[in-house]
Amino acid sequence: MDLALAERENTILGQDFLTWLWHVTEARRGVFKDKDGREFNLRMEERLSVQGGDGEGLESAVVKSPSGELTEARSGLRSGKKVSRAQLRFERDPEAWQLTLKDNDFSLSGLKTPKIETNDRDDVDPDARVLEKLFLVEQCLELLDGVYQEFLVMRLATAKWTDEMRSMREWIGQGQP
Repeated sequence: MDLALAERENTILGQDFLTWLWHVTEARRGVFKDKDGREFNLRMEERLSVQGGDGEGLESAVVKSPSGELTEARSGLRSGKKVSRAQLRFERDPEAWQLTLKDNDFSLSGLKTPKIETNDRDDVDPDARVLEKLFLVEQCLELLDGVYQEFLVMRLATAKWTDEMRSMREWIGQGQP
């Protein structure tokens, strides 16, 4: 398989996922369910990148908004761009994780897990803190995998994806002057 073609296909799928994710987090007010049926919240945070075009005509816009208003990014969507990088926040009481996800290779960066409580047991088992941190990373990845699986099931069903794209176009057009 041509490596350039594979990278392009990954980018398209990644952009579809991140754009869909922004749409669905707003439509559901951030409520999702994990594999055990427990609710958790997921939202786009204050940093988002949109991208459109190819080659020399490639255009990108990075939006950073501490108040969570991403109107410039939504304007980019209206002009045909798609989300290429997003800062995500997962919350499942009482824990919260934050990470940045890229479209082209689904790489994660800046993963922040819930704080680990320190106590006397760390003196007994020096690996306890590392193991607990790895457990928290695994929990975050499970939440992300579940959301991605939901997307793939819908994305690969032609009729469902067509309906979802229609809904996304309406959402993108909301608030248009």
